[in-house]
Amino acid sequence: MHRFAAALAILTLAVSSAARGQSGRQYQVQSPDGATQLTVDVGAQVAYSVTHRGKTLLSASPISLTLQGGRMLGAGDRVRSEARRQVRDSVLPLAPTKSEVVRDRYNELRLRFTGYDLELRAYDEGVAYRWVLALGDSAVIGSEQATFALAGAATALIGIDTTFMTHQEPVYHRVRLDTLRNGRRSLLPALVALDSGPKVAITESQLEDYPGMYLVAGPAANSAIGLFPQAALEEKARNDRDVVVTKRADYLARTSGRRSLPWRIVMIADEDRQLLLNQMVYLLAAPSRLTDVAWIKPGKVSWDWWNNLNLRGVSFHAGVNNDSYKYFIDFASKNGIPYIILDEGWYKLGDLLTQAPNIDVPALVQYGASKNVGIILWTTWSTLENQLQPAMDQFQKWGVRGIKVDFMQRDDQRVVNYYFRVAREAAARHLLVDYHGAHKPAGLNRTWPNVLTFEGVHGLENNKWTDDVTPTHNVTLPFTRMLAGPMDYTPGAMINAQPRNFRAIFDRPMSIGTRSHQLAMYVVYESPLQMLADSPTEYEHEPDAMEWLRAVPVTWDETRALDGVAGSHVLVARRHGNEWFVGAMTNLSARTLTLDLSFLGAGRWTMDTWADGPNADRNGMDYVKARRTVTSADKVELKLAPGGGFAARLTPQ
Repeated sequence: MHRFAAALAILTLAVSSAARGQSGRQYQVQSPDGATQLTVDVGAQVAYSVTHRGKTLLSASPISLTLQGGRMLGAGDRVRSEARRQVRDSVLPLAPTKSEVVRDRYNELRLRFTGYDLELRAYDEGVAYRWVLALGDSAVIGSEQATFALAGAATALIGIDTTFMTHQEPVYHRVRLDTLRNGRRSLLPALVALDSGPKVAITESQLEDYPGMYLVAGPAANSAIGLFPQAALEEKARNDRDVVVTKRADYLARTSGRRSLPWRIVMIADEDRQLLLNQMVYLLAAPSRLTDVAWIKPGKVSWDWWNNLNLRGVSFHAGVNNDSYKYFIDFASKNGIPYIILDEGWYKLGDLLTQAPNIDVPALVQYGASKNVGIILWTTWSTLENQLQPAMDQFQKWGVRGIKVDFMQRDDQRVVNYYFRVAREAAARHLLVDYHGAHKPAGLNRTWPNVLTFEGVHGLENNKWTDDVTPTHNVTLPFTRMLAGPMDYTPGAMINAQPRNFRAIFDRPMSIGTRSHQLAMYVVYESPLQMLADSPTEYEHEPDAMEWLRAVPVTWDETRALDGVAGSHVLVARRHGNEWFVGAMTNLSARTLTLDLSFLGAGRWTMDTWADGPNADRNGMDYVKARRTVTSADKVELKLAPGGGFAARLTPQ
């Protein structure tokens, strides 16, 4: 990961910009485009407020930290000085999910108190703040007050949970914030629609050595406050994956007294589609801690677990055995897919050092290497923790390319630190990481770029046992969960059904919606480690789908958010090299969208399309593949069936 030299950085110490507010001194910082203003009131308490295009989005929202022992940071303290910066910079991600160059433009205000600072930034896309401690060698954070006082009536589109033991895989609901009571809490990101106003999305970044944030109803109408899991003092392992906290401390984190705490982020979008371009979580994360990154290779993965290793027309009994995985390797090799996963079953549960019968990982690694296909190994988090050094050393000795770590289900301080420890140990051995059973991303993939993707999403796997992974859910995710970072939804189902024909079958799964809806996910959904969830033999019987799946990239040089409304539809175009790819998806309503090709360069382009067929409203597997010549002057009408989609590849002639 690299960084361009800053185009402009200004640091000043001044108090002249501070005005007298009703409760003390008042400080402002504006976004570079001048549309958003972040105001901080410092007096008996510290409170911030946000206006956008002259409209108040957040009214006075108190914030503070309380240390063990009772000292409250942000209550009655005097500002010793202020520092301001204007940053006009750019970041080059190693595995770009939206653009090869990420513009980093913000104005910063830093208020200095005795023993701590409050750092605030205003971007064109939103605002953020964090506490910076200067307290000595250590500090114990007893509690944090993080308030989001929405100005006026608001409806939130959120995932709701009732426990700190969660996979963070919600189905989203539209609710009022005041319903988040009596144990109900919102997972992040939370998307809030203000009446007659813009959308506001609340989340966090640079989450390290600190618990994750949730939201519950605040004391005032239309307000939410942060809720954090207290540190775990005692825990009990129920099995090889579920480790529950049985006793908690009376504090959130015991940590360094000289550090920055996580950023609290408020994204702002006048239109829903603007959210698809927001990269604040990535920009606010700590820079990469790796210097040698040449070995980190994003790519597609042939995955075994969702399709239950169902192979047909083969000469051996399919299952967790070397013959089946060699077939996966052969399939991946023929189609330019750089990885396969050995998911649950390859080792004796509870012992990563003992392989299952009929599995020989070193032999599979050697066979894969002869075909230019790498092996990624699944593991439960607690087993890996118990055997971290010997297991990691063994993976390195075997020559595997990565690990898929599952079932963390927590984001208290200890488990958040586990993510970092595993990322560090994996990087030392040149191993990629995919976190499952995980909390939402909060910047780790920038700090440790070998971490390529995260679950923390109600994805395709749930179709094996339930019917709530609907097209409406699918077109909600880009505006909610995906705001936090890459998501391993695991798309690619080849058996596709409309809701009335759908059945949840664990061993023979299908998707809800159309074939083109599934194919479009490879453009709409961001994941530098992107799965092909279905069986190799299903794909081999679908050559048109494989033409698309071979071609579509997993990283992107440029993104255009062409259209979209959360829960309704989405239309995105992305460029990789000199080619453009388009993905469109709709909810359970048939829809006609217009694809304006003005983003194309000059000249004529070949457009290959995979569109819903005339009977896709009855049979989700009906699609039409076509080819035509287009130019940037063309506007193409897209007719999407209920639960439908559209995918296109555009190549210059």
